[in-house]
Amino acid sequence: MQIINSLSDFHRLLSIPAPLHPLISVVQVSELHAVNSDIWKRFTTNFYTISLKKNIQSKVKYGQNYYDFDSGTMTFSAPKQIQSVEVAEINRLNEGKGFALMFHPDFLAKHALASIISNYSFFSYSLNEALHLSEKEENNVLAIFKKIEEEYQHIDHHTQDIILSQLDLLLNYSNRFYERQFITRKSANNDVLVKTENLINEYFKNEDGLNKGILTVEYLADQIHLSPKYLSDMLRSLTNQSAQQHIHNKLIEKAKEYLTTTNFSVSEIAYHLGFERPQSFNKLFKNKTDMSPLEFRAGFN
Repeated sequence: MQIINSLSDFHRLLSIPAPLHPLISVVQVSELHAVNSDIWKRFTTNFYTISLKKNIQSKVKYGQNYYDFDSGTMTFSAPKQIQSVEVAEINRLNEGKGFALMFHPDFLAKHALASIISNYSFFSYSLNEALHLSEKEENNVLAIFKKIEEEYQHIDHHTQDIILSQLDLLLNYSNRFYERQFITRKSANNDVLVKTENLINEYFKNEDGLNKGILTVEYLADQIHLSPKYLSDMLRSLTNQSAQQHIHNKLIEKAKEYLTTTNFSVSEIAYHLGFERPQSFNKLFKNKTDMSPLEFRAGFN
């Protein structure tokens, strides 16, 4: 796997002039032209990228439905994320319009964003879970991109603070727009919720924990073809509970069933549910019910 360490290296690979600032740059996607290199087969970058693409040439499906916002599409990537893309796909970007904002984690140093940027889970979403903007939303985002681009044209001791305030605004807008997207696609999302609930129920009904181990968010997301972060955020928007909370609730429900209808020991129940160590099961059960498994069982005797 190839590692692209700097913005300068990335600019060179995209055949665009060197960045004016070593830690942040804004480029127009119409100017990108990737060099023919094996690096694109499997690579990672050491910086964040936020892209806005306009004039989408083909519609994108979400489940069985097409996206209803085609004015602009935003994608997000964080450092160390493994990526793979064909050169032709990169060069096809210049058929449309838009911007790509890239910034190194060092640019956030000593700013509040450095400690909270990991809270923006959309940096871990897959490309097919992109943010689709209305015309008004797109205009808000474009204004921020242009303000950042304008600001680092003349670097002084105010530049970083002004750009970071714009970046903070951009991330907050993105959070709002994703929440809107979860709501506007509520019908499709409800289908995902049903699939998730069915998968969880089947996992415990079939006692898959004995062979596959404890049920994970990653397993559910893989079965539904979504990223773990997107699945969890989408479920939270519908039910106020994350995917992990859904798993835990069903796990405790199944544990109570075992405790009241079987003679399995607590250790046997833990193994049936996928736990490698009964102590972990005991800890989770007590955390969720304020009593140990044995105390719960004793209440039914």
